[in-house]
Amino acid sequence: MKPRIVAFIPAHNEEKSIRDCLAGLGDQSLPKGVELDVIVIADNCTDQTEAIALEAGQEFRLNLKVLSTVNNKQRKVGALNAAWKNLYGDPLDLYDKKLTIFQEYYKHSIKAILGMDADSRLAPDALSQLWEGLMSSRNIGGVMAKYTMRMPKKKSLISKDDVHYEEKIASGEYGGPIARWWTHQQKQDMASWLLDLQYNGGSTYVLGGQATLFRPEALQDIVDENKLDGPWQDESDVEDMLLTWQIQKKWKTLISPKARCFVDAMRSYHTFRQQRNKWQSGTVELLTNSDIGVKSKHKGKIWRSQLKSFTDLTVRVLFISLLSVAIATNQFYWSWIWLTPVALASILNTILALKTPMHRPIDVVLAALLISPEIYLWVNLITFTNVWLGKLSANKKDGWAIQYNAERGNTRSKLTEGVIAVILFIALVIYVCIDQRAFLTSESVQMAVSPYLQIGWIVLTYLTIYSSIAMLYQIWTLRARHSA
Repeated sequence: MKPRIVAFIPAHNEEKSIRDCLAGLGDQSLPKGVELDVIVIADNCTDQTEAIALEAGQEFRLNLKVLSTVNNKQRKVGALNAAWKNLYGDPLDLYDKKLTIFQEYYKHSIKAILGMDADSRLAPDALSQLWEGLMSSRNIGGVMAKYTMRMPKKKSLISKDDVHYEEKIASGEYGGPIARWWTHQQKQDMASWLLDLQYNGGSTYVLGGQATLFRPEALQDIVDENKLDGPWQDESDVEDMLLTWQIQKKWKTLISPKARCFVDAMRSYHTFRQQRNKWQSGTVELLTNSDIGVKSKHKGKIWRSQLKSFTDLTVRVLFISLLSVAIATNQFYWSWIWLTPVALASILNTILALKTPMHRPIDVVLAALLISPEIYLWVNLITFTNVWLGKLSANKKDGWAIQYNAERGNTRSKLTEGVIAVILFIALVIYVCIDQRAFLTSESVQMAVSPYLQIGWIVLTYLTIYSSIAMLYQIWTLRARHSA
């Protein structure tokens, strides 16, 4: 048999996106002498995913088959393992069925496995570029494509008289200003991460499930070493990161400098928060749970990222608190040197916005003014705080279920209530400060508060210097000619 790549595409009720995903595979130019087979895993589907996938397979001339799961309790992990066992056999099979001669030949012909999400699409030639990276060295276990989020088209492009208006809106291809803004922030965040990985040699601590080409031997090592029935495990909300850490015991994990994959972004505050909650909680669990029993050489890098988030949160909370108390007690003094970290942040975010693929002029302007980066950062800091506080709770939440429900509109955001509560709290504080102005600015109160203000400003100064040095370093790394 010819050598082949087999694509695993888990799809749970993905009738709106599966055709586009398969169209991307139909566009690929394969390496010479290599064939492509596609397995779509219709995972507990209640829609037309299976039928649309079969039709698309014929339309794009793909060698495609559909596996259907029933009562799969492990969601994406269970779907991926079902495809694996379909090719390599099920170690839990009570009858110990042996592969036929044809199945054995077929198994040995598989030189790479492509793991893809059903709402992702590979750019033309991406598969050949991933193959080139995987085959460049015998010790590479997986190569990930460079992701960027697809920008929704403007809603205003659709006429309200269009008889297909509701159908086009429901397709997810169109979005309003907020959805487009959220999408760009995620694009810029992803670009920053990819640029950092490339500057540090291209090694990655997570082979994203959106589009990664694996070496089958690396996946088989995980099965054999951990006595599993498939390489993927549901012990973590970030199954792709857990898998990557296990691969790294013996193999290298890299990002491709060329292969591009387009993925869907979270279009609203609520869905974004639920996705990031799942990612952050899964990451924290891997870092802190010794029972999982897996480590990564990138662990220090991830801890530094957690420390950066904690520093960002502390600086902002401390600054707001000190500024409020200083103004209320009439002890505030302006210094122009405070603009230094602001200027550095503006330069850094402007460069990142310019290096983000397919950026818009408005995105660069908002980045330079620090409006978009600051809002986006605060949302991530809220998630960071919630996850670490939740770590202290005895009740573990199902991150997959929460994200699925949010994406399907089964849960409601509390953003409006939160904004109203913050506004009311600020208004109450301002009223108290004005009403008690004479008392707060009295000499006795100023003398009592002054030592704490001095200590607070000193601590804030050191933290700000640390953050400024970190920004200078990141600006220095962005001089490299890497693309996101």
